[in-house]
Amino acid sequence: MNNIGDTATPRLVLRPCRLTDLAAVERIAAASAIGIGSLPLDREKLYDKIRASSHAFSTEADVSGEETYFFVLEDTASGQIVGTSGIAASAGFGDRFYSYRNEFIVHASQELRSSNKIHSLHLCHDLTGASLLTSFYIDPAFAEGVWPHLLSRARLLFMAEHPKRFSDRLAAEFPGLCDEAGHSPFWDAVGRRFFNLDYPQAEQLTGGRSKSFIAELMPQYPIYVPLLPPDAQVAIGQLHPVGELPFKLLVDEGFEADTYVDVFDGGPTIEARLVALTSIRRSRRLRVERATGADVRTEPMRPCLIANTSSQQFRATMADVPWSNDDTLVLPADLIEALEVSSGDDVRIVALHAGGL
Repeated sequence: MNNIGDTATPRLVLRPCRLTDLAAVERIAAASAIGIGSLPLDREKLYDKIRASSHAFSTEADVSGEETYFFVLEDTASGQIVGTSGIAASAGFGDRFYSYRNEFIVHASQELRSSNKIHSLHLCHDLTGASLLTSFYIDPAFAEGVWPHLLSRARLLFMAEHPKRFSDRLAAEFPGLCDEAGHSPFWDAVGRRFFNLDYPQAEQLTGGRSKSFIAELMPQYPIYVPLLPPDAQVAIGQLHPVGELPFKLLVDEGFEADTYVDVFDGGPTIEARLVALTSIRRSRRLRVERATGADVRTEPMRPCLIANTSSQQFRATMADVPWSNDDTLVLPADLIEALEVSSGDDVRIVALHAGGL
């Protein structure tokens, strides 16, 4: 038998970033790997990013557009910011968002009775208008256990609560192979031939969203992969180690990774339909009730991701809660406070593991 008062006190809460978080976000940007263009090491750009995000959270948008939503993961015990994640409502808003699409071209000769299937990359803007998941970073001290799930998956619950703000198609870019000095074998073989820029400079120019300047200088013809240097061929679709954790979290959600790669470093760009994702399909909306000292629950306690339904005051956390088929969720005072809800408010909840769904 589980007493609701024994529910573990949450330590980390995901919430919208505020301008007072700027110094903490600067430290995170400095710790991020080369290639994370959506979190630039530039105080002015970060300030603009946070200000734009604050405006997006505070508006009542009814269509996906230029809004960006930037979250931070806060350790409530210390007040320390230990992670970031974000959403761009519409990739390439007002412009085109470019990727390379993996394709195979078949060349055949009837006279020689021979055919070849050639791997090629086609510059495309298929993902223009998709909502982008961006800016994932978590302090290594919190990278084990449940907290990366909170940082990544709570964004999806926010989207489920405010679907008009976003596209029904999602995408996420991940950094490809590059060394500590910022040398990317794919960029050196392809992009550098058309741009007089180092790979980190090219990434910073895009800011993680529009890549329209690519169309002005890159060839519109297919790139035949066998003609590239061996190290560039190997780099196509390969993931930088820093991206392994957020990549796995989204692939487990239902994202697919075979079709698109980044135009700069050849890293994987994954895509999915919002309604097909695990956290969306298996989440439930429940009404909150405040626990009293007399509450004794017989339901099993399961680790769950819980988010309120607000926009500007969005909060999400992880906690062990009683799991049942009721339409109510009894929570202790500390969880109610962390989520900034009251008795009678709704929350959206999804179990951390499939066994609890």
